[in-house]
Amino acid sequence: MKLGAPRMPLSEINVTPLVDVVLVLLIIFMVTAPFLQGGLEIDLPKIASRGLDVREGLVISVRADRTVAVGNSVVPLSDFESALASAGAARRPVFLKADQRVPYGMIVELISRMRRSGVASLGLVTEPPPRTR
Repeated sequence: MKLGAPRMPLSEINVTPLVDVVLVLLIIFMVTAPFLQGGLEIDLPKIASRGLDVREGLVISVRADRTVAVGNSVVPLSDFESALASAGAARRPVFLKADQRVPYGMIVELISRMRRSGVASLGLVTEPPPRTR
Protein backbone atom coordinates (compact mmCIF):
# COMPACT_ATOMS: atom_id res chain seq x y z
CA MET A 1 0.00 0.00 0.00
CA LYS A 2 1.34 3.43 -0.89
CA LEU A 3 1.54 6.31 1.54
CA GLY A 4 -0.89 8.58 -0.28
CA ALA A 5 -3.37 5.90 -1.35
CA PRO A 6 -6.93 6.33 -0.05
CA ARG A 7 -8.18 3.69 2.37
CA MET A 8 -11.08 1.51 1.46
CA PRO A 9 -13.94 1.34 3.99
CA LEU A 10 -14.15 -1.86 5.98
CA SER A 11 -17.49 -3.50 5.26
CA GLU A 12 -17.29 -6.20 7.94
CA ILE A 13 -18.41 -5.71 11.53
CA ASN A 14 -16.43 -7.43 14.24
CA VAL A 15 -19.05 -8.92 16.60
CA THR A 16 -16.59 -10.56 18.99
CA PRO A 17 -16.53 -7.63 21.49
CA LEU A 18 -20.33 -7.47 21.39
CA VAL A 19 -20.63 -11.17 22.17
CA ASP A 20 -18.14 -10.80 25.03
CA VAL A 21 -20.13 -7.96 26.61
CA VAL A 22 -23.43 -9.83 26.23
CA LEU A 23 -22.00 -12.95 27.85
CA VAL A 24 -20.60 -10.97 30.78
CA LEU A 25 -23.97 -9.27 31.32
CA LEU A 26 -25.73 -12.63 31.14
CA ILE A 27 -23.43 -14.06 33.81
CA ILE A 28 -23.97 -11.01 36.05
CA PHE A 29 -27.76 -11.33 35.79
CA MET A 30 -27.64 -15.07 36.43
CA VAL A 31 -25.57 -14.57 39.58
CA THR A 32 -27.63 -11.67 40.99
CA ALA A 33 -31.13 -13.00 40.19
CA PRO A 34 -31.38 -15.33 43.23
CA PHE A 35 -30.57 -12.43 45.57
CA LEU A 36 -33.43 -10.33 44.22
CA GLN A 37 -36.13 -12.84 45.17
CA GLY A 38 -38.03 -13.06 48.44
CA GLY A 39 -37.36 -11.58 51.83
CA LEU A 40 -38.44 -8.34 53.43
CA GLU A 41 -36.91 -5.11 52.27
CA ILE A 42 -35.66 -3.21 55.28
CA ASP A 43 -33.92 0.12 55.21
CA LEU A 44 -31.46 -0.36 58.07
CA PRO A 45 -30.06 2.73 59.78
CA LYS A 46 -26.55 3.72 58.82
CA ILE A 47 -23.80 3.75 61.40
CA ALA A 48 -23.12 7.31 62.49
CA SER A 49 -20.76 8.74 65.05
CA ARG A 50 -23.45 10.99 66.54
CA GLY A 51 -26.19 8.36 66.49
CA LEU A 52 -29.45 8.19 64.60
CA ASP A 53 -31.86 11.14 64.67
CA VAL A 54 -35.29 9.58 65.13
CA ARG A 55 -37.15 12.84 65.82
CA GLU A 56 -38.38 13.22 62.23
CA GLY A 57 -39.82 9.69 62.05
CA LEU A 58 -42.38 7.60 63.86
CA VAL A 59 -40.99 5.32 66.58
CA ILE A 60 -42.64 1.93 67.15
CA SER A 61 -41.56 0.41 70.49
CA VAL A 62 -41.96 -3.21 71.56
CA ARG A 63 -41.37 -3.92 75.23
CA ALA A 64 -40.24 -7.20 76.77
CA ASP A 65 -43.82 -7.97 77.85
CA ARG A 66 -44.85 -7.69 74.14
CA THR A 67 -46.77 -4.44 74.48
CA VAL A 68 -46.53 -2.27 71.37
CA ALA A 69 -46.42 1.51 71.37
CA VAL A 70 -46.93 3.68 68.29
CA GLY A 71 -45.24 6.95 69.12
CA ASN A 72 -45.99 7.55 72.81
CA SER A 73 -49.28 5.68 73.02
CA VAL A 74 -49.62 1.96 73.76
CA VAL A 75 -51.95 0.22 71.31
CA PRO A 76 -53.34 -3.32 71.28
CA LEU A 77 -52.13 -5.53 68.42
CA SER A 78 -55.65 -5.64 66.98
CA ASP A 79 -55.55 -1.83 66.42
CA PHE A 80 -51.92 -1.70 65.22
CA GLU A 81 -52.65 -0.95 61.53
CA SER A 82 -55.23 1.75 62.33
CA ALA A 83 -52.78 3.38 64.77
CA LEU A 84 -50.13 3.39 62.02
CA ALA A 85 -52.56 5.00 59.59
CA SER A 86 -53.61 7.69 62.04
CA ALA A 87 -49.95 8.46 62.86
CA GLY A 88 -49.12 8.91 59.16
CA ALA A 89 -46.60 6.05 58.98
CA ALA A 90 -46.87 5.75 55.19
CA ARG A 91 -45.64 9.33 54.67
CA ARG A 92 -42.57 9.36 56.91
CA PRO A 93 -39.80 7.04 58.08
CA VAL A 94 -40.62 4.47 60.74
CA PHE A 95 -38.11 3.27 63.34
CA LEU A 96 -38.65 -0.02 65.17
CA LYS A 97 -37.22 -0.33 68.68
CA ALA A 98 -37.62 -3.75 70.26
CA ASP A 99 -36.36 -5.30 73.46
CA GLN A 100 -33.88 -8.10 72.81
CA ARG A 101 -36.12 -10.55 74.71
CA VAL A 102 -39.01 -10.12 72.23
CA PRO A 103 -39.36 -13.24 70.05
CA TYR A 104 -38.16 -12.92 66.49
CA GLY A 105 -41.51 -14.14 65.15
CA MET A 106 -43.34 -11.18 66.67
CA ILE A 107 -40.87 -8.72 65.11
CA VAL A 108 -41.33 -10.33 61.68
CA GLU A 109 -45.12 -10.18 62.10
CA LEU A 110 -44.97 -6.47 62.99
CA ILE A 111 -42.72 -5.72 60.01
CA SER A 112 -45.13 -7.57 57.72
CA ARG A 113 -48.10 -5.64 59.09
CA MET A 114 -46.21 -2.36 58.65
CA ARG A 115 -45.47 -3.22 55.01
CA ARG A 116 -49.14 -4.00 54.39
CA SER A 117 -50.02 -0.63 55.94
CA GLY A 118 -47.87 1.18 53.37
CA VAL A 119 -44.66 1.83 55.34
CA ALA A 120 -41.94 2.43 52.75
CA SER A 121 -38.97 3.37 54.94
CA LEU A 122 -38.27 1.17 57.96
CA GLY A 123 -35.22 1.37 60.21
CA LEU A 124 -34.24 -0.89 63.09
CA VAL A 125 -32.90 0.99 66.10
CA THR A 126 -30.08 -0.65 68.05
CA GLU A 127 -27.61 0.36 70.72
CA PRO A 128 -23.89 0.24 70.05
CA PRO A 129 -21.97 -2.42 72.01
CA PRO A 130 -20.10 -1.19 75.08
CA ARG A 131 -16.58 0.00 74.36
CA THR A 132 -13.76 -2.18 75.53
CA ARG A 133 -10.63 -0.56 76.87
